[in-house]
Amino acid sequence: MTEGTPILELERAEPASADDSIPPVSLRLMQGEFVLIDARGSGRAEMLADLCCGIRQLLQGQVRFLGRDWTRIPHLYADALRGRIGRVFARGGWIGFLDMASNIMLPQLHHTRRDPATIREQASELARHFGLPGLPLGRPSELSGPDLARAACVRALLCEPVLLLLESPLQAQYGELVPAVMNAATSVRDRGGAVVWLTRSDLIWTDRSIPASQRLRLQDQGLIPAHRGT
Repeated sequence: MTEGTPILELERAEPASADDSIPPVSLRLMQGEFVLIDARGSGRAEMLADLCCGIRQLLQGQVRFLGRDWTRIPHLYADALRGRIGRVFARGGWIGFLDMASNIMLPQLHHTRRDPATIREQASELARHFGLPGLPLGRPSELSGPDLARAACVRALLCEPVLLLLESPLQAQYGELVPAVMNAATSVRDRGGAVVWLTRSDLIWTDRSIPASQRLRLQDQGLIPAHRGT
């Protein structure tokens, strides 16, 4: 990644979808930036996150990650690039028949050639950072909601992402995780990465201590800048 290259660019990007689609959206995110997006009252946050990752076909527009147009790069190269994106899924994204350790490490095992032992060691360290005693045991159905939220953050940060996508990860009941998530987001930005936080939480949206460089609302007109104080 050369200096001055945007981390993420969406230029009037609109997904080709028969379900509840989103209008054309534009967004430009540079190194060190943090965009907070109010996605309340909308089922479109997941679709926007999919667009950023290049896993939605486009009806129109372009999406570029690290200067590469997702539609113009080979499949294997696109997979390798996705290995540099950490994503916390709103709906979990867990594979029910796998244990939690395998779930957490799977994206790195699939998208990279890193040593599995190194991946496991880093995952255990991140788990402790988020208040877990180590890599969680058992399957997703056996963990509490808060512990699944912690594990989702571990999975997203395991790749040392250049882009961190927080897809509405924290609601009011998980408020105690906010400081750890904010510390992780700061680390991503300090390394020259960028953060997109899609939220449905009033507590998150109205928290002025969150150092967002852009505050946007996802609406029927696309991504709209929020007025100060709203």
